Amino acid sequence: MPHSQITMKDIAKALGVSVATVSRALADNPSISEKRRKMVQEYAKEHNFVSNVLAESLRHSKARSQKIIGVIVPEIVHYFFSTVISGIEEEASNRGYSIIVAQSKEQFDREVKICDNFIRSRVCGVIVSQAKNTKQYDHFIRIINNEMPLVFFDRICTGVNASRVVVDDYHGAFTATKYLIDTGCKRIAFCGSSLHLEIVKNRMNGYKDALRLHDMEINNDYILECDSRELAEQMIPELMQGENRPDAFFCINDDTAIGVIHIVKRLGLKIPEDVSICGFTNCERALACDPMLTTMDQRGNEIGHQAANILINKVEGITPLNRVEKQVVRSNLIVRGTTKGPML
Repeated sequence: MPHSQITMKDIAKALGVSVATVSRALADNPSISEKRRKMVQEYAKEHNFVSNVLAESLRHSKARSQKIIGVIVPEIVHYFFSTVISGIEEEASNRGYSIIVAQSKEQFDREVKICDNFIRSRVCGVIVSQAKNTKQYDHFIRIINNEMPLVFFDRICTGVNASRVVVDDYHGAFTATKYLIDTGCKRIAFCGSSLHLEIVKNRMNGYKDALRLHDMEINNDYILECDSRELAEQMIPELMQGENRPDAFFCINDDTAIGVIHIVKRLGLKIPEDVSICGFTNCERALACDPMLTTMDQRGNEIGHQAANILINKVEGITPLNRVEKQVVRSNLIVRGTTKGPML
C-alpha cells in the first residue's frame, strides 16, 4: 500500500488494537497509556500516516474549517453532467462547502489518478460518475479505506458498496418505449452503450419489457452500441436500408438522438411521420433541433443536490459514514415534435 494511503484501520490491524485506540493515541489522549500512545505514534510516523483532520473534525465536532468536496465526471461539457455539477455546487455552497471538479474524459487511468490526487489532497469526500471503460475499482476502495465518504451518481459502481443517487433508468426507458408503441410504432430500435454499465442494463431492460408487454418481437438487429452523435452517423444509415427498417428510435442520450434526427432527415424520411425519435436527458439542444426532441428529463440538478446532501451529512456525522444510502430520482417524459403524440 502506498505510504500516503495508510489509514487508521491499517494501523489498528497491524498493531492489534481498535481504531478508536489508534484515534485517541494519535490525538495524544491521556486515556491511552503512554507506552501504547508512543507505539501507535511511532508506527504512524514510520509509515507516513497523514490524518484526515478535516473530515475527522467535521464528523466529531462542530468545527468549521475549509471544506472541499471532490467531484469526478466523465465530461464537463455534457449537458447532464454540467447540471449535476450545478446541483452539487448549489447544495454545497448553501452548507458552507466548496467543490473541486475533475473530468476523467472516459479514461480509466485518468480516473485513478484523480482519485489518488483527491486522497492526497485530503478532500472531505468524493462524488463520482465512473468512466465508461472502468471495470476495476481499487481506486474507489482506497477512498473508502481512507475514511472519506464516497457517493456515486448516474454511472454507479456495483462492485463497491457505497451510496448512490440515480435516475429511474428502467422506468424511464419503459415509459419512453411504451409511449412510442402507444403512438403506433412497430419496429423500435435501441441506441445504447456497453452493457457493463448498470444504467445501460437498466434502460435496455425497460425497453425490452415494454416490447414484451405489447407482445412485440425483440429484434437484436435493432439493439445498437451507439451512444454518441458520431456513432449514430456511422451506424444508422446502414440500419435504415431495406423494408424492415426501424420506424422509431429510443436513444440512451439526447446527443445520440440528435444524430439520428440528422441522419433520418438526410435520408429523405419525415419525422415523426416515417420515424419517431426519443432521447434521454432533456438538454438545451433538444429545443434547438428541428423538430424539437421528445425526451426523458433526467433532472440532473436534483441528482446533484441529493448526492451532495448525502455526502455532507456523512462528513458532518449526521448520518453514519458506513451507511449506504440509495436514492432514485424520477424522470419525466417531455413530448415534443419528434414523436406522433400531442406535444405537452
